Amino acid sequence: SRCVPIPSSMALCHNIGYDTMRIPNLLGHDSPAEAVQQSASWLPLLARECHPDARIFLCSLFSPICLDSLCESVRDSCAPIMSCYGYPWPEILRCDQYPADHLVCISSITNTTAYTGAPQASCRDCELEETSSPKETLETFCRNDFVKLRLTRLRYSPVSLSQFSLAAKLDVLKRGSLLGEQIRSRIELWLERDATCVRNMTRQHPRGGTFLVTGTVQGERLVVNKAYAWQRQDRSLTAAVRKWKSH
Repeated sequence: SRCVPIPSSMALCHNIGYDTMRIPNLLGHDSPAEAVQQSASWLPLLARECHPDARIFLCSLFSPICLDSLCESVRDSCAPIMSCYGYPWPEILRCDQYPADHLVCISSITNTTAYTGAPQASCRDCELEETSSPKETLETFCRNDFVKLRLTRLRYSPVSLSQFSLAAKLDVLKRGSLLGEQIRSRIELWLERDATCVRNMTRQHPRGGTFLVTGTVQGERLVVNKAYAWQRQDRSLTAAVRKWKSH
């Protein structure tokens, strides 16, 4: 085996805290290029924030070091999300093949504290909604905070999960408890962290577009519940927004 610099194109492990990796890695990849290619497929799962240690665990395999207990902890939280899409926890990540904790030097960032933030595998991923009647759309508005925003596609960046940037103007229709300066930072965090959600929203709008996004604020995070493509010909949506603004 040999030590090589972690490639700047490996988005999964960019700025992970160390800058060299061992080749072959623990997944049998014989070159940095192969490791980069294979690691990219894990970015959508990482973007779901299924476990706080998921990134360090995956990087310990692709740009190596590993933990047995960390593997089990990440697997138990992330496997339910993967099963939503019909994927089992891969055999190549079988947890009993890795060294015990005392044989390596990276520890879980959660240490012995119980991790209580494991997501429920609801399989809801911000697929664009079809608007129904203005009344039903208004009821959705009443249950959520919501904002009209425009996303612009970025040039490809290997070190960013997000493929879209937020336009300068935000039309905040209901802000809840958030102050004005907090809204943009929450949405930008959502863009970066919840890449699967953003990808589903923009599947039919690859160059970006204007969307009406509804959701709630949970701590530092914006949790998007429903999203609509903003189209002037969508009379139900425009009527609901008009009524909300005038109520």
